[in-house]
Amino acid sequence: MTKYVYTFGGKTAEGNASMKNELGGKGANLAEMCLLKLPVPAGLTITTECCTDYYKNNCQLPAGLMDEVHAGMKNMESIMGMKYGDPDNPLLVSCRSGARKSMPGMMDTVLNIGLCSKTIPGLIKKTGGNERFVYDSYRRLIMMYADVVMEKAEGIEPADGKSIRKQLDDMLDNYKEEKGYKSDTDLTADDLKYLAEQFKIRIKEVLGTEFPDDAEAQLEGGIKAVFKSWNGKKAISYRRIEGIPDDWGTAVNVQAMVFGNMGEGSATGVAFTRNPATGDNQFYGEWLVNAQGEDVVAGIRTPSPLNDETKNEQNKHLPSMQASMPETYKELCEVRRILEDNYHDMLDVEFTIQDGKLYMLQCRVGKRTGVAALTMALDMLKEGLIDEKEVVMRLTPDQLDELLHPILDAADEKKHPVIAKGLPAGPGGAVGRIALTSEKAKEFRAAKIDNILVREETNPEDVEGMRAADGILTARGGMTSHAALVARGWGKCCIVGCDAVKIDLEKGIVKIGDKQFKEGDVISLNGSKGWVYDEPVAMINATENPLFQQFMKLVDKYRLVTGRGAHRVVYRAVG
Repeated sequence: MTKYVYTFGGKTAEGNASMKNELGGKGANLAEMCLLKLPVPAGLTITTECCTDYYKNNCQLPAGLMDEVHAGMKNMESIMGMKYGDPDNPLLVSCRSGARKSMPGMMDTVLNIGLCSKTIPGLIKKTGGNERFVYDSYRRLIMMYADVVMEKAEGIEPADGKSIRKQLDDMLDNYKEEKGYKSDTDLTADDLKYLAEQFKIRIKEVLGTEFPDDAEAQLEGGIKAVFKSWNGKKAISYRRIEGIPDDWGTAVNVQAMVFGNMGEGSATGVAFTRNPATGDNQFYGEWLVNAQGEDVVAGIRTPSPLNDETKNEQNKHLPSMQASMPETYKELCEVRRILEDNYHDMLDVEFTIQDGKLYMLQCRVGKRTGVAALTMALDMLKEGLIDEKEVVMRLTPDQLDELLHPILDAADEKKHPVIAKGLPAGPGGAVGRIALTSEKAKEFRAAKIDNILVREETNPEDVEGMRAADGILTARGGMTSHAALVARGWGKCCIVGCDAVKIDLEKGIVKIGDKQFKEGDVISLNGSKGWVYDEPVAMINATENPLFQQFMKLVDKYRLVTGRGAHRVVYRAVG
């Protein structure tokens, strides 16, 4: 029989980093981190081949798969010391995607699977009566499951154009406004109980189906939903842009939940072993106390800085993890060292802290700008992590192309007042007309008009508009937000977390500071500094960068020029 399920946990694994084709990037790297003896919650990975067979089988799970999953769950239960669906000692899991090549935010995730009327009392008792934590986790499950499994996976089109997730988000926001709450963390246990019940009523009204009050049904539904998200609109669009084959499929990672939302001693975060925007050798990231992972990337709460040296204008008043949890931060720094020594590259990591204990949830080679790729490659050469040939191969053609793109002319820039400042998520410059929707950005691009997509925050549905834009400006979000991650991967000028931006979509206007603009007006962005200008700024060539010149000398050293006067270059590094 075909083996569809590979287990990991307890500092051992059936897979490793070389098995990305079978286990996807996330599953292969989870296995590798276990082999590196890092603290990884136990789990199992369902292979990409299973996804392919799922589609061949008319979107039905292959025969015997769930038997393999249940066997893998037994291994997970043994390592974690809990049992899935047990009323007294319940294990909860997440279902997350993981393709061979990173597709950030393009496929679906469900957290807290296994919470139901049978397991809620046991989890409350197990956590010392922490009802608030349990019902916060429950309302999150309801919101995600209704969106990912019940609406998207079943292909239900909302009658009024408003998705079930948007309706539930609105209910949450309206309730907080009624109560005078500023943040989700202000919600009490009773508030969350009430919201959970109201959510379930709305789900039945809108989708015509009850939210499943059964751990087993939730697990199977989560697995199917992740497979189905491979062919979701945003995933297909991203594959077209990135040239990822449709037949690769995605793996599904079912992993034991650890909780960053258990109180002030718990947290969640995203970090990069080096600065992904500039390439500086600084441990760079963001974290949130009493939160789950989606809170960091969604831009709903302003994340705190990982350490003091990387604070910026938006988060300088917030406590760093280095200051608030020094021992855990020290442990995370050691994880950083181990990962770079093993992978010889910059890594993007996700972590959770549960009651002071650190857990690693993901690592992958991090997306970076062309400028950062150049800086990192030359620095890693000096550090002995890579050799000269690897330096040449580290920069992709797209990143080299990015380095040749113009930047704002510093001399002309001084003539224009800065009207707003945000976080420099993607370096370089951009000048273009304001587009307030992805559709408008695509319209401008079709007409060959330079444009800047201005949004409250981007989400995976905006991927085509982000690709069509010359620059991106968002009012919310940090350096690990969706906009920042995707823009960096494409080498696109991007500023996030610019709270001076106020958008009125109905009127088609945006206020930036004390100035008002309409869609189609021209603005300029300096993505390297996070500065916004209210008129066009001149652009210049960026090839005078001394690091670029150093890199090109290495390229000349490892090339063979073939043919009389030929420009075709064949690198010895390729062999």
